[in-house]
Amino acid sequence: MRILLCCAGGFSTNMLMQNMKKVVKESAKLNEADFAFTAIPADSLESEIDNWDIVMIGPQVSHKTDFIASICEPRNKPFVVIDKDVYGKMDGATVMKLALLTYKKHQMGK
Repeated sequence: MRILLCCAGGFSTNMLMQNMKKVVKESAKLNEADFAFTAIPADSLESEIDNWDIVMIGPQVSHKTDFIASICEPRNKPFVVIDKDVYGKMDGATVMKLALLTYKKHQMGK
């Protein structure tokens, strides 16, 4: 699964991405080779989206959800806003669960 994190500047989202990678690495069920991650500014989404399976939106750019939806929906890409409290705690495990659940729901809805 290729996970694209959308944010404003990138520093805090990059820290969250590292925590997500650590969760995958330490998991008995998840295989590192099955995942790829990157963090980009929301304004770069249109040029990047085709290479990714799911878009995770940082709470600091949740006001751009309509813009992000207008890019994701025509391409049938799932997207979800990360809860601000989960984001604030840099909780990589909860964000990974959110990514996996959102992606699975999307696949079932196809």
